[in-house]
Amino acid sequence: MASKKIKTALISVYHKTGLEPIAQELKKQGVTIYSTGGTQRKLQEWGIDVVAVEDLTSYPSILDGRVKTLHPKIFGGILARREDDHLKQLAEYEIPEIDCVIVDLYPFEETVASTSNESEIIEKIDIGGISLIRAAAKNYNDIAVVPSREEYDMFLEMLQEKDGNLDTEDRKELARRSFKVSSNYDIAIFNYFNEGSADVAFKYSIHRSDILRYGENPHQQGVFFGDFDKMFDRIQGKPISYNNLVDIDAAVALMREFQVGEPTFAILKHTNACGIARRPTLLQAWKDALACDSVSAFGGIFICNKSVDLATAKEINELFYEVLIAPDFDADALELLGTKKKRVLLKLKDYFTHKRSFRSLLNGVVEQETDLQTETEANLKVVTKKEPTPEEVENLLFANVCAKHLKSNTIALVKNKQMIGMGCGQPSRVDALKQAIIKAKAFGFDLKGAVMASDAFFPFPDCVEIADKEGITSVIQPGGSIKDKLSIEYCDANGMSMVMTGNRHFRH
Repeated sequence: MASKKIKTALISVYHKTGLEPIAQELKKQGVTIYSTGGTQRKLQEWGIDVVAVEDLTSYPSILDGRVKTLHPKIFGGILARREDDHLKQLAEYEIPEIDCVIVDLYPFEETVASTSNESEIIEKIDIGGISLIRAAAKNYNDIAVVPSREEYDMFLEMLQEKDGNLDTEDRKELARRSFKVSSNYDIAIFNYFNEGSADVAFKYSIHRSDILRYGENPHQQGVFFGDFDKMFDRIQGKPISYNNLVDIDAAVALMREFQVGEPTFAILKHTNACGIARRPTLLQAWKDALACDSVSAFGGIFICNKSVDLATAKEINELFYEVLIAPDFDADALELLGTKKKRVLLKLKDYFTHKRSFRSLLNGVVEQETDLQTETEANLKVVTKKEPTPEEVENLLFANVCAKHLKSNTIALVKNKQMIGMGCGQPSRVDALKQAIIKAKAFGFDLKGAVMASDAFFPFPDCVEIADKEGITSVIQPGGSIKDKLSIEYCDANGMSMVMTGNRHFRH
């Protein structure tokens, strides 16, 4: 791993915070610094000797600052390989070698988020900076590149520990980070211009995160493309895994349905909820969510819609979990939960969801609208002689949300805003119902007066018949079978109520 001493550096940054310690270290090591514009003025304020880029190129900054560094005397010094032929050309054209490039790009995404003024947004598309990053990263064998303020601390540590003698692995890691920065920046710009387009690839703001420890299984590699920190503050815990991400996504999608209103707790395993309850207090919501299936809850993903208080934290802390997600944590609750250092605590800042979703299939990618439909009482069509009571309607809507977020084929059984049984991922809807009944009974629930939700229609009356014999009184389903009448007739003959929503919620 060949080490090379940094003797010259070009610095051109938007954000100056955190730069001074690097500049002072470069000065201490006798590095010649080139700069321009606001960066040059700031460096001079800090007592750093600077060679103006304009003095090197013999051209001033022109076109309102759009062209400053785009010149052969800059890019030649960056792109030249330190080989005889290239060095000879540098000497011929009086181009200095540039060993280090430090850049922080114009804040394009922040500008898009803060204004709709197109002229202002366009001016924040960095041209010179992105070109400097790419050129320096391409020539990482000879050049060290710092592509954003996120790398300032790491680079300063390298400078100090190695006295400016960075080895190939150091420079290659900086290059990797540089192409990550440049690709994310280009995607953000593309997304701005691509608004309203039906293009599949990179339709949304996608950031390449660091490589995951592994994918779904240890023999699979994995990478997350996204900005995790925009949605969560990770308070503590081990690194987020691939499977954690999938489960966290499912948990947030479910709790998005319950984000307002009474305290609600949900427990998920392998993206399926095994417990959900809505209660007047968060502690009771936790207890009743856990009661749905206290066995499956072990090692699960926990999520709620209210700040976790100490009383609830004490109960949660008794059970092993992978991730706990909440909009906030009371200070004393956080102190207690923080004693289990490996458990992941996430403060949920945003229930963001893409309006469209993607999945790789066969030799391509399929795109669809995300299922954001949530039925309300206005969507319910009573199809039986008996109408559901107001309490049953409330529980039917609760059960319908539960079923929407379970793998198909699925059945959800609900009583008093608590999911008391669920069957999911079954090839037969009858099997899903039988699974839900077995689970409910295994945890001591009385099915009399419960309601049932199905993610799709009943092609035969078998499910409503089984439900009726267990004491279930009301059913919610999308309808749409040519044999809907058979299930309706059974309900009418046996004093059950049924509502149809007209919307199916398959989840494959």
